[in-house]
Amino acid sequence: MSTHPWHKKPKSYVIICLVAFLVIAEVLSSDIKGIYNVSIAMVIAVGMDWICFLLGKRKKWLADGAIITGIIIGLILSTTTSWYLVAITAIMAILSKHLIVFKKKPVFNPAAFGLLLTILFFQTGQSWWGAFGDLPFWTIGFLLLGGYLVTNRVNKFPQVFAFLSVYFLLLLLMGLMHVEEAADAFRPPFINASLFFALFMLTDPPTSPVSNKDQVIFGLLSALVGVVIYGVFGGLTYLFIGLLVSNTYHVVRSINRTFSVVEPKK
Repeated sequence: MSTHPWHKKPKSYVIICLVAFLVIAEVLSSDIKGIYNVSIAMVIAVGMDWICFLLGKRKKWLADGAIITGIIIGLILSTTTSWYLVAITAIMAILSKHLIVFKKKPVFNPAAFGLLLTILFFQTGQSWWGAFGDLPFWTIGFLLLGGYLVTNRVNKFPQVFAFLSVYFLLLLLMGLMHVEEAADAFRPPFINASLFFALFMLTDPPTSPVSNKDQVIFGLLSALVGVVIYGVFGGLTYLFIGLLVSNTYHVVRSINRTFSVVEPKK
């Protein structure tokens, strides 16, 4: 049994911040559909996670990871998204968590994986309303405060700084080259999306590296791929694709390290 109180665990910080964002966004927007979608995503995610644990005959089950995945999905999807698409997104996310694994850990960030698939297959809309994408600019302060607490708790500052610095630098260069889409990335809801993504999805401990060097590479790669996808194709998938490519890179490095043979010294 863990000796750490529940409220001091990293996932607890994430849940508390996400719930706070939900409340703030609901109060300021007065759109009850947001809570409705978050509730559906969270219940489905937790239920599917429980089923997967039962089928896998595992001894210990904690719902906190599924809760986080469900809340993130609900906060990102547009409040006009149909309930069954919200449910499908949550199901895909949790299935990826249990089916695509390495050393019993998920390869891909579950929320990013589920959201990307439903965009590609069902053209689901995203408003990032839980990141205050539809609210006044000053609400970003709440996002930064919560993100700082979470990033500090999981020790992911190198990863976040690497991503944000390269991401905005590349977009700035695109703007100087008169790429029209670049300017949009500095306006809501795109800037809200990038900050929420960096602080609450990129930092997911099970799917990202621990060492500072690997964190920097992870963040740089995610930013580079994301900006290229955004510049070439536009749309809503660029952040998720960047993260999933970095997830893949992280696992490939882990596999190479696991199976590499160190030659004995002569």
